[in-house]
Amino acid sequence: MRAEDSVLNSPEELDDFSDSGSDYEATIKAKKRTKQAASGPQPPKRPKRKAALTVMSSPSSSPIPTSPDPSLLQQHSQGTSRQASHRPVNEEDRGISAVDIYDAVCSGKTAMVTVVDEWLDGYKRSRETGLLVLINFIVRSCGCKGVVSREMFDSMQNAQIISTLTKEFNEDSVNYPLCTPGPLLKRFKASLCEFARVLVHSCRNSLIYDEYLFPSLLALLTGLSDSQVRAFRHTSTLLAMKLMTGLAEVAMIVSVQLQTTQRQYDMENSKKAHDRASDRLEELQATISELLENREEVVSMMNGTFRGVFVHRYRDLLPEIRAACIEELGVWLKTNPEDFLNDGCLKYLGWTLYDKQSPVRLQCVRALQGLYQEKDFIGRLEFFTSRFKERMLSMVLDKNPDVAVEVVNLLLLIQMVTEEGLSEEECAHIYPLVYATHRGLASAAGSFLYNKLKGVIADDNQENDKSDNAAFLQILITFYIQSEFHEHGTYLVDSLWSVAGSELRDWETMTTLLLRDTGEERGLMYEEEGALIELMMCAIRQAAQATPPVGRTQGKKVMSKKAQGPDRRRITTHFIPPLPQLLAKYSADAEKVSLLLKAPLYFDLEIYNSAPRLEKHLDLLLSQICDIVAKHTESTVLEACGHLASIFRSDDYTFSSRAHLAFSQLLDGLTESLSTYLSDVLQGTADDDDVYNATNTLKRIAVVSSAKDSTGWKLFNSCLKILKSRMESRELDKELMVSALKCAALRLMWAKVNAVDSTPAEDELKRLKKNVRSFCSVCQTCLSLNQSDIRDQAFELLCDLLLLYSLNSARSETALKALVHLPSDSLRSEMASFLVDYIFSDTEETELNVEGEEEMKITLLQKRRNQLAGYCKLVIYGVLDLAAVSDVFKHYGKFFSDYGDIIKETLSKTKLISPVQSARTVCLSLQQLYSEMLLEAPSRQDLSEIRDLAKRLAMSFGVDLHRVRKPLMALHMDGVSFAFREPQEGEEQHPNVAFLEILSEFSFKLLQQDRPQLAAFLKSKCPSAALSWLPVRMYQRSLEARSSSKPREQEGGDAVSSHDTPVAKRKRTTAQGEDTRSVRGSWLDSSSINSSLHTPALTSTVQKQPAKQPASRKPQDTESDIGSIINESGSEDEFSSGSQMRKVKATQRRPAVSHRTGSNQQELNSQFDLLSLIEENNEEREEAEIEDYRSGSDNESSYTLPSTRQSLASVLDRLFE
Repeated sequence: MRAEDSVLNSPEELDDFSDSGSDYEATIKAKKRTKQAASGPQPPKRPKRKAALTVMSSPSSSPIPTSPDPSLLQQHSQGTSRQASHRPVNEEDRGISAVDIYDAVCSGKTAMVTVVDEWLDGYKRSRETGLLVLINFIVRSCGCKGVVSREMFDSMQNAQIISTLTKEFNEDSVNYPLCTPGPLLKRFKASLCEFARVLVHSCRNSLIYDEYLFPSLLALLTGLSDSQVRAFRHTSTLLAMKLMTGLAEVAMIVSVQLQTTQRQYDMENSKKAHDRASDRLEELQATISELLENREEVVSMMNGTFRGVFVHRYRDLLPEIRAACIEELGVWLKTNPEDFLNDGCLKYLGWTLYDKQSPVRLQCVRALQGLYQEKDFIGRLEFFTSRFKERMLSMVLDKNPDVAVEVVNLLLLIQMVTEEGLSEEECAHIYPLVYATHRGLASAAGSFLYNKLKGVIADDNQENDKSDNAAFLQILITFYIQSEFHEHGTYLVDSLWSVAGSELRDWETMTTLLLRDTGEERGLMYEEEGALIELMMCAIRQAAQATPPVGRTQGKKVMSKKAQGPDRRRITTHFIPPLPQLLAKYSADAEKVSLLLKAPLYFDLEIYNSAPRLEKHLDLLLSQICDIVAKHTESTVLEACGHLASIFRSDDYTFSSRAHLAFSQLLDGLTESLSTYLSDVLQGTADDDDVYNATNTLKRIAVVSSAKDSTGWKLFNSCLKILKSRMESRELDKELMVSALKCAALRLMWAKVNAVDSTPAEDELKRLKKNVRSFCSVCQTCLSLNQSDIRDQAFELLCDLLLLYSLNSARSETALKALVHLPSDSLRSEMASFLVDYIFSDTEETELNVEGEEEMKITLLQKRRNQLAGYCKLVIYGVLDLAAVSDVFKHYGKFFSDYGDIIKETLSKTKLISPVQSARTVCLSLQQLYSEMLLEAPSRQDLSEIRDLAKRLAMSFGVDLHRVRKPLMALHMDGVSFAFREPQEGEEQHPNVAFLEILSEFSFKLLQQDRPQLAAFLKSKCPSAALSWLPVRMYQRSLEARSSSKPREQEGGDAVSSHDTPVAKRKRTTAQGEDTRSVRGSWLDSSSINSSLHTPALTSTVQKQPAKQPASRKPQDTESDIGSIINESGSEDEFSSGSQMRKVKATQRRPAVSHRTGSNQQELNSQFDLLSLIEENNEEREEAEIEDYRSGSDNESSYTLPSTRQSLASVLDRLFE
């Protein structure tokens, strides 16, 4: 190892490579080449400029090996300096111009070979003119309007030319061709890189060795890469790197030619003296000398470019420049390992793994992938692998998922091609990623896991494919059981699906393993059987639906039903015979049988009709389902059976009559069983066993009734008697009463469905309405019971039945109006009290917090959300008055994190029903809160919480002020009337006048012409003595201050702009403002009330659609956002854009930070003043601000795995997203 390899561990020593001074001097080494004199006069060579021929410090300090003691040539520029002229270049008429080349590159439609050939023709006629055209093309590609004239070219050094161009650079825009957004960027960059590649390729045999073109070109690019102008630095670095790539390829070609010629020389020289051809030996020797000289010259140019450009720019402030350097370094290492594949170059890749910018890390990892793919390079990478393996393992949790994906692929390569591979402890860093929420990362980890499992199987020397699949499934089961991170098989299957799809589709092997007895050879243990069943059901779902699990984004289009058809048919064809056997074997295990019952959900059930022989398997399956219902009492098993029953009895299938018969017989048996215990239960003489059996029978009847019409079994009166007898005796058996409530409610629901399908007689309608009234009375009584399960079930069933028997549901059928049942006043009061006592309450949640039962807390919150949604539907569909929703609105602020989406959706729906009444309801909710505050603490008034709620409710009115004009006027008038209402007996004079402070939060939404009208209304209601009171004066000022509406409208973040809100000001919102709007706007898209006004959904029988729960964000975050702008600024152009952004920031932050002191604002302004001066410093300042790569993304890198054992916030995100 050479001396420079010892610095592999210290990126700080990079400064030793940098040449001091504000102007880089090119380190291009020119060799004098001996050429035979050609006949005729040779054109005089232009003396090389000083910048092109500066001697390098030492050949040994470069990672590219060179020949020792090369002859160095250094010539000073000739001629005196003259005043720079800015006229265009006077080129020959027949030659291509810089503008032509630039236009061809920008269009991307012209073949670069044609462009380069045309330029080469001009260069051969006059190389000075040709080089000048190329230089002006480079300047134009940088976005500079300046032109290098012939006088400047002849009389100025590179540094002087660059300085002149810098002064002429276009400062009107921060954009330049390489950073222009849109498709133009990709097209221009690709064409520019192609131009550089073709240029080197076309010159590889002659012009690359003329000691003029490439040394001069690289010298200019080296100087431009040192410029403080980002456009010069970026464009020149990219071109220099691409030219370096071409030179590396040329050097490799020359090396191959040299080796071939050397072998020919050795073979000729090894012949006997009389057989040798002296002329041939001399010719081969001359060729070898020429190739050695050519290679030395190419290596010299590569050395100069590497040290003059790469060593400085791979750590540039601009991430795009760093990424370009690292990307090309990977190409050099792979195409020319002879010169570059050593520790002196590999260390730059290792250090860049710590870069703070993810695009740079991504290019670095991809470069390493290219190296590890070559088996011949593995020996040279051993030291690098041992040194940086720990860093690569930590990067699997990179904060950028794209980087993490590529790192996992890189580690898979290392595992496959290196002898040591990765230890089991190191592999443990990657295994958990199969459960990651990012699908690409999970798939990469799945590929790694699959390769590892296959390696273990190969070591066991399995013989055939079947045994391979069986062995794979067994080792996968072991991994799944031993995994300490997750219990979600669907995530594991989804991660492995792309690589292990054939093994996971081997249904025959799976069912064979499951049907094999535990005692048999190679049989599965009890825990392994459960794991295999879960993985098998996940694989069936994946094959049938081809959708990712919850939380993973869909990386590709969802398969159509036509594409899913073959998989569904294969699944159905295979599982029709063994499924009844599996259900019979595991019928006693609730967990396993509940999983197996999901299999028919993915069947193509039409196959049962395709052959008569399959009907017996259908009868066996129906029989097993009925037996399972008769055996089990667990809710999960019974619900799975009920779901299957509703599918099989569908009239879409011809075999539905068989399902009707099977479930009717089941219901007959259950009804008969219930009748044996009913009399004793009603009389109170039943023992515990009889009550237990009656409860379980009612559970089973409720499950079957949810899928089949149970009106013919006359169960309603029996259930109602059980409920009344239990409430009278105060023996509240929770499970018995909940089951009775369900059975009775399902009987009423089926009766309504039958009434809609076929209009019954009038007596039957009266009887049905009487039953509804009786049931609602029983449920109302249950709302006041002390049993939470009974109380919750009664409330949910009330919401469903009141909706089902509402006036809105009978509008289409006049005959059904007799069934309309409206809630009584006492029932309305009871339901409102239920809201306050049990939904908007923290008592149960606090108890759960003490016990630490997070999962129970989540279940309770889900149940409360379901109940609140049911109550809100009653208001939306007209069952309850709009005023009833005031009990919901007043909790909008306090319970925003739990129910904010539901309340906001309800608020928007009420505005559609009656905008004025909705606004009055909002005011009523605030009045209720104010009155409650007076009752609790009349002497101490704290309005902050109510005012915060008023602000939140005010923002719901939107920005179209003309549309909300009447509702706002009604709200203000109601509020003023409430503030000055007549005092009751025993009250002091005007106790509600402080309510005007709350009402003032809505004033900024008023139109200018309505303000005087409200001011007059205030004076008419307010006594003259009260006009000087503080709340009154505050409200008057809110009516007068029209300008205050503007910042508040901006603070609201509403996405829709009206004619009262200037569009131009909305467009000036910064990125931080957009983030705030996106957080708030996400609530607009989330709703747990998904049914339309004409198709209400039930609460207790239909699962609520998930709704988003976005993270809240405080307005004070703007200060940290401004700080991030200061840290990320990198050039003069960025500072100019930053100053524009600064103006927008100040406008937006004024309302949010008005309480801050003037000294803080002065300090912030001083930071912005400093910001505009940073880029004016020289190279020392730039070097001082280089980021520390070793403080990379380790601490910031984390992945959220879809666990069921996380904190409340993470689980809520998963449940409601």
